[in-house]
Amino acid sequence: MTSCPPGLKPPGYRTEPTRLEDKVAIVTGGGSGIGRGVCLAYAREGAQVVVVDNDLEGANDTVRRLEAVGRRGLAVRTDVSDAVEVDAMVAATLAAFGTVDVLFNGAGITIPASLLDTTVEQWDRILAVNLRGQFLCLRAAARVMVERGHGKIVNVTSILGAQARVNRGAYGASKAGIISLMQTAAVELGPHGIYANAIAPGFIETPMAKSAPATPEETRRKLAAIPLRRRGDHADRTGPAIFLASRESDYVNGIVMTVDGGFTASVD
Repeated sequence: MTSCPPGLKPPGYRTEPTRLEDKVAIVTGGGSGIGRGVCLAYAREGAQVVVVDNDLEGANDTVRRLEAVGRRGLAVRTDVSDAVEVDAMVAATLAAFGTVDVLFNGAGITIPASLLDTTVEQWDRILAVNLRGQFLCLRAAARVMVERGHGKIVNVTSILGAQARVNRGAYGASKAGIISLMQTAAVELGPHGIYANAIAPGFIETPMAKSAPATPEETRRKLAAIPLRRRGDHADRTGPAIFLASRESDYVNGIVMTVDGGFTASVD
């Protein structure tokens, strides 16, 4: 924990009520990008955060940032596609914090390729991380939540889970599967006091987006198709992530919250 002089509060300290006070949140993909942004947003809202990532260095860096705003964090290196590692991650969470209140299922990958050029190995890896990974984390966290009679699960899908895009066949299939997984979880787990919802981002600035850079012309076309005329940033997704993890969403279950600046609403 970062220390500060007597009488002073650490940067980011808030005295007003916070929406996730004393909650324990697991954030997968928390070592960078949007996942890191969600970790920090949850911490500022009062949560203690378990930062889950396959990159332990990135996860540890996120924990240092959590401590700088006066919150506890735990970094756990986890391959979310591995059931043993996922179960060990949840066990480590319970050992450190005693419970799980929120799961933000954000880990994901993409490998751009046409359907004809996508290898079986690429297909299997994308589905393993994006879909099986969300299932394994959801299952492990929900088992704890069922015992306690409450919990919030926020799955990250994509607008490509509902519409096609060239060279994103495997990615889109995985994201469509996440929507079905979330809806089933909402129906099955709702009676236990557990909420399951999803966020479907559009064009958001992330390391994943930068890994498949667009040409200036492609970027111009994308921005022209977004009514707000800009790509989303970290804050555009952390707001919905906080809402769906907090009591403010206590009658919201089984929805996909589209965060795309109006892109999918446009008929142009």
